[in-house]
Amino acid sequence: MRWALICVFLFVVYLYIGPARSWVTTYAEAKRQRTDVASLKQRNVQLRAEKRRLERRDAVEVQARQLGMVQAGEKLYVVK
Repeated sequence: MRWALICVFLFVVYLYIGPARSWVTTYAEAKRQRTDVASLKQRNVQLRAEKRRLERRDAVEVQARQLGMVQAGEKLYVVK
């Protein structure tokens, strides 16, 4: 009688092993996904700030000046 109960107990434990393993792997994957989502949210904030900066009226002029360009009629002075 005792061996039968032990066998039933071991069979029940065996039935729980598969779902438990699946839960652990799903939990680990969810943790990785949360990390990815956090980094994507941070990148989204950066891109939105860049978009706001580029939508300003003087954005093209600022970028052109950073590249060393001048408007027509202006004189370029290079200081070394």
